[in-house]
Amino acid sequence: MSAPLGLIAGLGELPVAIAENAVATGQGVYILRLKGFEEPKLKDYPGSIVGLGEIGAVIDRLKTAGCKEVVFAGNVSRPDFKNLKLDFRGIALLPKVIAEARKGDDALLRVLVNEFEKNGFTVVGSQAAHQQLLAPGGLIAGPAPSASALHDIEVAARVAAATGTLDIGQGCVVCDGLVLAVEAQEGTDEMLRRCAGLPTTIRGTSDDRRGVLVKRPKPVQERRIDLPTTGVSTVELAAEAGLAGIAIEAGGALMLNRNAMEERANELGVFIFGFSPELGAP
Repeated sequence: MSAPLGLIAGLGELPVAIAENAVATGQGVYILRLKGFEEPKLKDYPGSIVGLGEIGAVIDRLKTAGCKEVVFAGNVSRPDFKNLKLDFRGIALLPKVIAEARKGDDALLRVLVNEFEKNGFTVVGSQAAHQQLLAPGGLIAGPAPSASALHDIEVAARVAAATGTLDIGQGCVVCDGLVLAVEAQEGTDEMLRRCAGLPTTIRGTSDDRRGVLVKRPKPVQERRIDLPTTGVSTVELAAEAGLAGIAIEAGGALMLNRNAMEERANELGVFIFGFSPELGAP
């Protein structure tokens, strides 16, 4: 019998999809849901709830469960380190965590990955735990991008690569060559809602779709954690903002409920397109 996949889970559909796949493939799963970010759909799986600062408890429980591979998945807000409840291992790690957190999310995540690897685990990315989630290249759904949309994709891909180098975010919205929004800590959904409130003179509408959302990994990021993720809500919010489509880096972004995403994109007349990792790369 294979060792169960250790899943350190926050909120959202991504950890649910990974858990379902681990069970379906026969590997099994042991889930540590993070306190304050417990995804309700995971409550019936084997595992327990742990605090963000209980690093020792997480490691001990994963070892007891026989886990060899560990994956981090789900939405978790950056904690207030002053009020974080820590166990002994968490206390020992805290100075390094605080120092790296000042450098950005990616540096912080690397500390956690290294700590688990030091303790004998193999940290795998969501894309390795569930390969069907990775976006393919080319047209995935909806109408083919126009020449104008392809130009917007190129501009947005270049901007997202640049902001990603600074560890700012993974997304950008461009319309007619103009940058309408860059994703930061608010996340993709809020960025798209912001775009929907912009004047229609600089963005598209449901009757005249213009502009694109591009999502790609940060060039500096640890790809085993926090790959760009899209879902049905991404498609719907892009449509509400009047965008012509969504472009995601082929092999570098995740699609949740892909069949539902494709169906919704076709219904709304919004394209989903996988672009080459080389496009706009620094």
